[in-house]
Order: sequence, then C-alpha cells, then structure tokens
Amino acid sequence: MPDTVERLAWTTSIAPSSLERNAGQLLRLALVAIFLVFGAQKFTLIEATGIAPLISSSPLTSWLNVFGAQGASRVVGSFELTFGLLLAFGLWRPGSALAIAGALGSCGTYLMTLSFLLTTPGVFAPNAAPILSGDVGLFLFKDIVLLAASVVLLAQSWARRTR
Repeated sequence: MPDTVERLAWTTSIAPSSLERNAGQLLRLALVAIFLVFGAQKFTLIEATGIAPLISSSPLTSWLNVFGAQGASRVVGSFELTFGLLLAFGLWRPGSALAIAGALGSCGTYLMTLSFLLTTPGVFAPNAAPILSGDVGLFLFKDIVLLAASVVLLAQSWARRTR
C-alpha cells in the first residue's frame, strides 16, 4: 500500500482542475442542447423528409422504414431526446449510471451517423471523390467532433464513477 505522500501525489495528479470541470460541463451542456433541439426537430415533416435517404440507405437503420418516413424520424428523435436527457442528468451527477448511459448513447449515435458516410448516395461530390459534398458529406463529417466530445464525456463520467 502506498504511503500518504504517494497517495496524495497520485490523487492530485488525476484530479480535474476547476477549468477542466467547467469545460466538461460546457461540453455536456452543448451536447444536451444538440440532442434536444435535433431530437425535437425529428418530429417535423421537413426533418423526416431530410433524414429519410440516410435511414433508407444504411443497413443499420433501414429497418426503421417499417414505420414510414415520419415514424422512423420519430423513433430517431425519441432516442435523441432520451440521450439528451440522460446527458443532462450528468450535469448534476456526472458519475451516475444515467450519465454514463447518456454518453454511451451519444457515442452510439455519432458512430451510427458517421457510418452513413459509407452508405449514403451523394456523400462525395460528383466525379470528385474523395471530395465530400456540401449537401450530405460535410453535414455528416462534422459528427467526428461530436463523437470525440461524446467520448470525452464518457471518459469523464466513467472516471468519476470509479473514483
């Protein structure tokens, strides 16, 4: 067993600074806002129409077509709203099982949307691969940052839980 000095050094070296904690909370708040706004929009016809090609062309999500375009969009929106609320719980209890579930859901969401880069027609500019198209490709590509943010929140929540 390490002596007191070693334990103190180990504890202080991994303890997050105030800036780190605040930055993590800001990151969490941003993802909560994204999930709540985007999730709520999935209940509108214009958003359902917009995501229909993404859902239909993916082997991972095409099964949602049994609900129709609007129904599939509502299923996706329900998941997004749920993940947003679970992430929000982490604002108060970042090491809780609910916060971890929200971060895992967030990671899964962005892994799923990034998979659309491989399955959706129109991701690359016509006759210019590997240049991403502005309509679909660049829209999906930004999810790399959101996935990274989700992984950071998962790591923070997990570290909080295991301390």
